[in-house]
Amino acid sequence: MRNLRYWLWISQVVGYCSTLPKQLYTLYDNIEEFYNGGEKEWRFSGLFSNQEIEKFSKTDISVADEIIKKCNRYCYQMIPIDSYEYPECLKNIDDPPAVLYVSGMLPDIDNRLSIGIVGTRRASNYGIKSSYTFGYNLAKSGVTVVSGGALGVDGSSHKGALAADGVTICVLGCGINFDYLRENAKLRSDITFKGAVVSEYPPDTESKPYHFPQRNRIISALSDGLLVIEAAKKSGSLITVEHALEQDINKKIFALAGPADPHFYGTNQLIKNNVASLVTDYTDIINAFDNIYVTDELDIISQPKDDIINVIPIKGKAPDNINGLRTNDLSQAAVHKTGVNLSDDEEKVYYSITNEPVMLEDISDATELPVYRIMSIVTTLELKGLIECVQGRSYKLK
Repeated sequence: MRNLRYWLWISQVVGYCSTLPKQLYTLYDNIEEFYNGGEKEWRFSGLFSNQEIEKFSKTDISVADEIIKKCNRYCYQMIPIDSYEYPECLKNIDDPPAVLYVSGMLPDIDNRLSIGIVGTRRASNYGIKSSYTFGYNLAKSGVTVVSGGALGVDGSSHKGALAADGVTICVLGCGINFDYLRENAKLRSDITFKGAVVSEYPPDTESKPYHFPQRNRIISALSDGLLVIEAAKKSGSLITVEHALEQDINKKIFALAGPADPHFYGTNQLIKNNVASLVTDYTDIINAFDNIYVTDELDIISQPKDDIINVIPIKGKAPDNINGLRTNDLSQAAVHKTGVNLSDDEEKVYYSITNEPVMLEDISDATELPVYRIMSIVTTLELKGLIECVQGRSYKLK
């Protein structure tokens, strides 16, 4: 990921929720060429105003190095738009982040069914119970639950997913380390052990009111379908629905009907106007996807209940052999560079990586280091030119 620092530099110039990173990604096979080209190249691209070109000239690459240092300190992963690890579903929207910051382990969002759950922060008992139940049952069925980490519906959905020992993604409208909603600090920490907390904002970025509508486009992009629970007439949840339909007119929208009450006006209108499908049970959501096949590749339920599906929903056509999707031999012979200055933990990780791709989980098993620590170390090893990332959050010697 040697291009990481250039994407970080670009993000500091063009800002967030911008279409420019994707245009640059489309235009340049190697973004380093854009950086090294200087003002002449920046003008030649035809993408920037004189004011933006002046800002490029005045913004030193050291701003990127400072962000890298902070992320390494907090053990955050940085995924630039040109990385194999960057979700294709996010890359496909008009304004994807130049860099995605991740605490925890970003699941294989492109190949596993994911459902975003959104709703009011001032949820009723009905909304809290419903979002928890949907989050629990969807996660128990192997679905990745995506939400925004706020109070109310968001937090309850995450809690349900965690209670099911499932996977959930929390998308923030601030830097991951920013002291946002102390009430949910432990929840965000717990999520990093069973999923990921993500943001397009670097560490220390404060939450601003306009950040939340911006982050909603990421929630919708990461979700195959969107479930709205308890939304008023003017609700951020409806903005998320708008983002979803702008990104993909065929994106599946679901809603849980509520009483004739202002707190449920937005939700009920989605159903009334045929924008959303009425759901009464989590199976209504899973059954709405006709491109889903199931596999018992992982035994995700230790004590399955009769009304819970003991499968993992996979998107796309079933492969000939769905077993052994992660088969890496850590004992494979490999030639490692000598004379490299590495810490003890860096050395452990480096020597666990072979000529063939090795998954982060396998590195963790071999080194007995937690995944969040390994994610920071592999970034350092990449920057030193010792390893490279390949598709599927795997790494091999360079």
